[in-house]
Amino acid sequence: MATIIGLCVRVKLLRSLPSRYKIDIRVAPGSHATEDALNKQLNDKERVAAALENPNLVEMVDECLPSEE
Repeated sequence: MATIIGLCVRVKLLRSLPSRYKIDIRVAPGSHATEDALNKQLNDKERVAAALENPNLVEMVDECLPSEE
């Protein structure tokens, strides 16, 4: 679930902030057994782009984020 939560945070920031901001998502030190792998995965543009091409993941992320009205 940490990957999905991190992806949701990244997508929310990407949708909310102007593109001139650099987004760097980090798991708190000592909070996860695969902390380094998660940090690498959440900050790799190609991996994030590939994840967001998966319709099931996009649907899950959209369900996690409040609709903007």
